[in-house]
Amino acid sequence: MPGTTDNTAVAADWNLGPADADTCERLARTLSADGGDQVDSPAWVARARDAWDELPLPLRRAARRFRRHSGPRGTLVIGGLPVDRAVLPPTPAVPGSVQRQATVPAALLTMVACGLGEPLAYLAEKSGALVQDVVPVPGQEAFHGNAGSVPLSFHTENGFHPHPPDYVVFLCLRADHDRTAGMRVAGIRQALPLLTPAEREALSAAEFRTTPPPSFGPDTASGAGAEPRPVLSGAAEDPDIRMAQLVTTPLTPRAAAALAAFGRACEATARTLRLTPGDLVVIDNRVTVHGRTAFRPRYDGADRWLQRTYVTADLRRSRDHRPDDGHVLAR
Repeated sequence: MPGTTDNTAVAADWNLGPADADTCERLARTLSADGGDQVDSPAWVARARDAWDELPLPLRRAARRFRRHSGPRGTLVIGGLPVDRAVLPPTPAVPGSVQRQATVPAALLTMVACGLGEPLAYLAEKSGALVQDVVPVPGQEAFHGNAGSVPLSFHTENGFHPHPPDYVVFLCLRADHDRTAGMRVAGIRQALPLLTPAEREALSAAEFRTTPPPSFGPDTASGAGAEPRPVLSGAAEDPDIRMAQLVTTPLTPRAAAALAAFGRACEATARTLRLTPGDLVVIDNRVTVHGRTAFRPRYDGADRWLQRTYVTADLRRSRDHRPDDGHVLAR
């Protein structure tokens, strides 16, 4: 973007070696061997949870360290994971696309989710599926969400909700044709020093209202009854973020000025991840915002295809929102 500092990262933080990738593929194939619509089954998730312990030590160690402290950028990128490229079906191109059938990529995502905490979904978004497709959809090019292909502004996932995810995990199955699509990430730990004390104070006041994103549908878009919240909360030296540039409204003049300053700080410290098949991205949703650059889909079955799952570090804290102690928040 003109006028911004954008550190483009082409490579992953590190790549799995061939032997470790083979181990990941073997475990994922075992989980997906029966096929069928199993991904949202509690029994299948339990199998994935157990299988996590058999994944290669470097992958488990990286996730464990990231879970303890997600570092200056709040993002972990691991390359070289198997995604079964030879048998991938055409990239989905319908609204609300999800992955309910057990596949190698879905198994990998679910195992990693179980290593970080527990997978989580929202009934109002993507019909409560635990593994969701992030793909361009014909006619929704200008949609500010996972189905669009225009630039997507910085946001934390589902900051309007009492129980937003702690982590968001993406796995790249296909890159876009022109290799121009990028995931943009910016962390509070690098942006915070660019804010003045007055701006930090304003961002820490309950002077902002965040409504559900467009992906939750028109019935929730009004955000009726949403309580004002701060953008920054917790420890002053290392705060958490709840913010989405598209749907966070400042309620006072000082809040508006501070939110604009925060946006500039994010732009100044952002980097763009150009993902290739097999790249796994873990975002600490508590301290990192993310977005997307524009790209041009062709709708030919070979468009950009990411799969996504949400993770909570503490499933019990949302128990009152989850019927039958499942993984889906019904309200």
